Amino acid sequence: MKRYLRIYKVFVSSSLSRELEFRANFIAKVGQNVMWIGFSVLVLLVLFRNTNSIAGWSRAESFALLGTVSILEAMSKAVFFSLTEIPEQVRRGTLDYVVTRPIDSQFWVSSRRFSFDQIGSFVAGLVMVIVGLTSTHHTPSALSWLAYGTSMLAAVCIFYSFNLAMMTTGIWLVRVDNLWVLSESVSSIARYPIDIYGANLKMVFIYFVPLALLATIPTTQLVRGLDLPLLRVSFLWATAALLLARTFWRFALRHYGSASS
Repeated sequence: MKRYLRIYKVFVSSSLSRELEFRANFIAKVGQNVMWIGFSVLVLLVLFRNTNSIAGWSRAESFALLGTVSILEAMSKAVFFSLTEIPEQVRRGTLDYVVTRPIDSQFWVSSRRFSFDQIGSFVAGLVMVIVGLTSTHHTPSALSWLAYGTSMLAAVCIFYSFNLAMMTTGIWLVRVDNLWVLSESVSSIARYPIDIYGANLKMVFIYFVPLALLATIPTTQLVRGLDLPLLRVSFLWATAALLLARTFWRFALRHYGSASS
């Protein structure tokens, strides 16, 4: 474990050095990310211009939901940004060097690059969550905050597992460079409360296709109080997703010959 922590520290340090080489570009990317969140806020304000509630969610609660999605995206893109490079590594043959290194290949492809430009998105997400809570005049208990943090950790694990499995298909679909668009589509769905799809689809999105666990359920834990059954579902789905993604990655490597094959 200490060895992997040292390696990850090197990854983070090299990523920071890369960003600081082009500081103007780094600042521009941070600003761009914050700007996109600003557009999302404008859309939310338009939606609530003539109504006080959408599917039982107030504007303040929806602010907290949008902030939660922003935090999820920022954490995932910052920590696991290098997943998007898997198809390119397959095409160029650099994945050959990864799988032959004396280090777990999944760890390498997942964490080799840290995206510091997501700092702005992360901070903006936190601000939106706080603004939403302030507007609801609801003070979450310590248990609610703990449940929110645990649910968010589970959401990151689920989102990471989905992205790993999706990008792993690049081992077969070598020429596909836009697999990450599917990830953007998933996060776009998570921006809205799952309740808008009705009771039946809500159950599907909780227990079978865990889109609700990415943002709606964590936000619910914070703005409406602790829900232990849903917290257990989040934990179970996170565990299952990580195991399935790990199994699929190892399966893909067994079918990966080399760049020349």
